[in-house]
Amino acid sequence: MQLTDLPNISKVIASDLRKAGINTVEDLKQTGSKDAFIRIRLQADPEACINKLSALEGAIQGIRWHHLSENTKADLKAFYESLKKSH
Repeated sequence: MQLTDLPNISKVIASDLRKAGINTVEDLKQTGSKDAFIRIRLQADPEACINKLSALEGAIQGIRWHHLSENTKADLKAFYESLKKSH
């Protein structure tokens, strides 16, 4: 299975993941959405937004990011907001 076989993972996001050293589905699952997002921001797309973070989490869960649970969405939003404050 390729990264682009996962829900939400476009060719652009797959390219960002590879630039961040995440080359396989297993790499993404082991890294987790938050760490993958940080790596993407540092190495590929410094302007990555919360939608990309949500896409990564949805991909790991095997669902479209729109269908993430409300708790997961709130957790991702809090994480994203914490990154904005630290910069």
